[in-house]
Amino acid sequence: MTEEVKTPPQEWLPKKNPWIISIPLMASVFMFALDETISNVALPYMAGSFSCSHSEATWVITFYLIASGIIIPAVDFFCKLLGRKNFFLLSIVVFTISSFLCGISNSLIMMVLARFVQGLGGGAILPLTQAMMLESFPREKRPQAMALFGLGIVFAPIIGPAVGGWITENWSWPYIYYINIPIGFLTLVLAKNLIEEPPYAKKQKGVNIDYIGFTFLAIWLICLQIVLDKGNDADWFGAAWICWLTFISCVSGILFVISQFIQKSPLTDLKVLKDRNFLFGTIIQTVLVASMMASSAMLPSMLQRMMGYTSFLSGISMIPRGGGCLLATLITAAFIGRLGEKRFVFVGLIILGLGGLAFGEINLQISLLNIAIPNFLFGLGMVMAMVPLIDMSCRTLRNDQLTNASGIQNLIKNTGAAIGTSLVTTCVSRFSQTHQYMMVGKLSELNPAFVERFNAYTAAFMQSMDPVSAAHKAAGLLYNQLLQQAALWAYIDTFRIFAVAAFMIIPLLLFLSKKRHVL
Repeated sequence: MTEEVKTPPQEWLPKKNPWIISIPLMASVFMFALDETISNVALPYMAGSFSCSHSEATWVITFYLIASGIIIPAVDFFCKLLGRKNFFLLSIVVFTISSFLCGISNSLIMMVLARFVQGLGGGAILPLTQAMMLESFPREKRPQAMALFGLGIVFAPIIGPAVGGWITENWSWPYIYYINIPIGFLTLVLAKNLIEEPPYAKKQKGVNIDYIGFTFLAIWLICLQIVLDKGNDADWFGAAWICWLTFISCVSGILFVISQFIQKSPLTDLKVLKDRNFLFGTIIQTVLVASMMASSAMLPSMLQRMMGYTSFLSGISMIPRGGGCLLATLITAAFIGRLGEKRFVFVGLIILGLGGLAFGEINLQISLLNIAIPNFLFGLGMVMAMVPLIDMSCRTLRNDQLTNASGIQNLIKNTGAAIGTSLVTTCVSRFSQTHQYMMVGKLSELNPAFVERFNAYTAAFMQSMDPVSAAHKAAGLLYNQLLQQAALWAYIDTFRIFAVAAFMIIPLLLFLSKKRHVL
């Protein structure tokens, strides 16, 4: 690839106003991204309805992620087979109908199958929307377009727990899926009438499916998702079946990559990863998405487990992050052209890291306001870094490469989010055990602070029970406090990992080029 300063060749642009075209595109993105997290707080209610354990209820989320992960790399193939607009409309129809099936499910098996179909329908929405928005806007307007797109993919998962908690507590959990029906119908009508299809995105003849690649892909992602979801509960590689699934997943992933390079008509064109901007832009985005999804799952869990928050209140705690996202979107749209994209990403990563460090200062005497400030910083930094990266990573690609590239990028980001969420769960569990081991030695008669607190508790309990029972209960209370402190320190250490990750990917910005290349 050689750098050119000449004006790039004229590329296809739609006849309609691209901001009008963005209405159904962003509605579909919001609908899909919201469903990534809206089910999280409703799992206990679903478990009760289906008479299953909470662990079994998590398959509702797992199968959704598996299905969306499988369909994303196949987006380019289905666009060639059906035509991109037809495939997009079909995805909305499948997502909407399966949402209704989720709502009427009366058993765990039916629910899991409906969520799997929902994932198949929704998985294509993000890469298709990203590609269509990028090519619908002229290059000088793409940063503003990606600001809007970035707001959708970041804001919707953040408010998902709050929306899900409110609907579940005030109505019933099926309504978290029923709300997709009117949105899906309206999006379908608008998309059919507003979206235009470029010549290179129309239905092609003689398209053959890569059965080998698709098989390897499905085995790889299914095994990987099961390992990530159930690995911590099974003590990871201490369980033989986790080892076997990990081995099968790794081998299938390697065979999938090899097959894509040697097949004449591969499922995905992985050669796009040779583009430096696309490769490093995708790596940075993957770390950001992993941090966003992992922290979004971890914070409500901490508030419910440590402080007794309801599902709705724990969801409300994420609203300041949404406020940060909104502010960052406005700042990015207004000033990115003046300050430069790399500077925006750099500042965003610094703010994100500071948010992680601020989370590392929390304690059990905090209020929602203490959570709001670092959450706001998280949302502000996330969007300021993410939005320019989406455009920068695809800047050196032709319009006809965007659909395939978006599919690959979203597959990598989804996989990174799944790995990040699993690692966070493991970190909290392992760090909690470590701090418990380090602190348990303090519960000793040689520790004056322990003796003083123990005697005070014993004296208080002796007012209603005998001395032996009072001493036993005082010791139990102090040990429970130790467990709480160990768990709190585990959450604090994990939040600090987010800060370290944000600071560590800053040097990767040096590999991103500002100029357009001719491929």
